[in-house]
Amino acid sequence: MNQIENLGMNKPTYFFDTYAFFEILRGNKDYAKYIDTKIITGIFNIAELNYNLKKTKDKKTADKITDKYKIYIVPLIIDDIKQAMDLKIKFKHLSIPDAIGYTIAKRYNVKFLTGDEDFRNFQNVEFVK
Repeated sequence: MNQIENLGMNKPTYFFDTYAFFEILRGNKDYAKYIDTKIITGIFNIAELNYNLKKTKDKKTADKITDKYKIYIVPLIIDDIKQAMDLKIKFKHLSIPDAIGYTIAKRYNVKFLTGDEDFRNFQNVEFVK
């Protein structure tokens, strides 16, 4: 059984961009329905989450929140990096964590959940503001 299968049966799966984690932490009601889905994310999204939390919260709180979400990290493979950097060359405004996350979501054939304007018109994106 793979990691996605372990996260729940008969629920949709989403790749949570860092944006999605922050909206849930802020209590954005438009993201509430995604809390009860199968979640995957990438190591760079969790790194970005931890970094931004540490800018606004104390280290202990930031690390505790980060630890809560680490269980959703899926493996990064070299092909993800290659494809993500191709995407970044084409769309220079994307951050590296965003490009890698979007590529991982495509590999897992799940929607990339974000409200990041950079992804508004991308395919395979669940855009929620």
